[in-house]
Amino acid sequence: MGLSGPRAAAGASGFVLEHSAPAELVTAIRAALEAKTCVTPTLAGEVRRAAQRSPGATDHPPGSLTPRQREILQLLADGCSAKEIARRLAISARTVEFRKYQMMESLDLHSTAQLVRYAIKQGIVKL
Repeated sequence: MGLSGPRAAAGASGFVLEHSAPAELVTAIRAALEAKTCVTPTLAGEVRRAAQRSPGATDHPPGSLTPRQREILQLLADGCSAKEIARRLAISARTVEFRKYQMMESLDLHSTAQLVRYAIKQGIVKL
């Protein structure tokens, strides 16, 4: 069974953390199959807290990222792990992590959740 239509073309219909409970993964898969969006509660809470703490932190223009950083950010927002991004881009996982932290520092963001929120707000990735 696969998805078709706009959601499949977007590349992601939800976000689940690597260390999420198996039940959360099952819930996310079921939601994706029903063309619904699913964000793991932990990540949703982080995004909500990040928005409340620093609402202006995501006002940086998307042009302030290099093309490679945008590529890595797109894959992160699509739910790829550092290992998967490294494999896809033929770089090391350490390089992926380094680039992620460079982005977070230059954008004054403090978590992956804030980075994903930035990507969504700036139109780098759409849900």
